[in-house]
Amino acid sequence: MMEELVISSAQNPKIKRLLLLQQKSSERRKQGVFVVEGRRELEHCIEAGYEAESIFVSEQFTTNSEKLNERLKAMASNASCSLFTVSCSLYEKIAYRGSTEGVVAIMKSRQLSLDDLPLSEHPLIVVLESVEKPGNLGAVLRSADAAQADAVIVCDPLTDLYNPNLIRSSIGAVFTVPTIACSSEECIAFLKSKGIQILTAQLQDSRLYYDTPMTHGTAIVMGTESTGLTNQWRQAADAHIRIPMLGRLDSLNVSVSAAILLFEAVRQRQAFHGNQ
Repeated sequence: MMEELVISSAQNPKIKRLLLLQQKSSERRKQGVFVVEGRRELEHCIEAGYEAESIFVSEQFTTNSEKLNERLKAMASNASCSLFTVSCSLYEKIAYRGSTEGVVAIMKSRQLSLDDLPLSEHPLIVVLESVEKPGNLGAVLRSADAAQADAVIVCDPLTDLYNPNLIRSSIGAVFTVPTIACSSEECIAFLKSKGIQILTAQLQDSRLYYDTPMTHGTAIVMGTESTGLTNQWRQAADAHIRIPMLGRLDSLNVSVSAAILLFEAVRQRQAFHGNQ
C-alpha cells in the first residue's frame, strides 16, 4: 500500500539501503534483491515473473498521473510489496536518469539454471564468454530480444547480471530474454547434450558467417574484443565463423557482431523454414 508520508531525506533507512543496493553487487547478492529503474523496465521484470519488494515513486508522478498510479498499485499488489512516495528532489538523487517516469523498485532475485531454459524446436542461443562491460551485454540482450533468441548464456561472467547499468542498457531485455550465468564447461556440455551446433566467432581458421548454415539449433559464441575466445570454446566448436573486415581494424564491438550474426540466422531461418 502507498505510504501517507513523502520521503524527502537521503538519510532515510529505506533510501540508504536502496542506494547501497544500486552501488554494491555484493549487497545485492547478500540480500537476494536488485534494483530496477523505469516503468518499462519494471513492467518487463514483473511480466517475467519477478516479485517486487519495494517500489519508490516520485511525488511528481503520483500527483499528476492517476493512470500511472493505478498501474503501480497493481504491480505492488502482492502482500509483501510496499509502495513509497519520494519527493522530487530526492528522486533526482536516487535515479540514474530523469526520463524514467519517476519509478525505482527493489526486486527479489531469481537464479535461473540451464535446466530452466524453455527451448524452441530450433533453438537460437547467444553465448558470451567473460564479457565484462554491462553496456555491451545490455546491447547484446536487445539484439537477442529483437531476433527472438531463446536465451543468452553468459559464461564465466565478469559482470553482475543484475547490474543497474546492464538493466538500463538492455531496456529490460534482460527480463524478456532468458539470461543464464554458468561456467564454460557447463554450457558446452548443455549445448552438446541438446544437439545444438556451436559456432565460434573468430578470425583464425574460420569461414564467412553467411556461408555457414544456421537454420537448426545454433549457439553463436563470442568472447571479449581484447582477448577473444579461449581454446576451450575453439576446440568445442562445430565451426568457426567470421565477419569480413574490409578496413584497417580487425574487430567489431561484441554487441555489433552479435546483431549481425543473429539476424543472419533469422534471415536463413525465414528462407528455409518458410519454404517448407
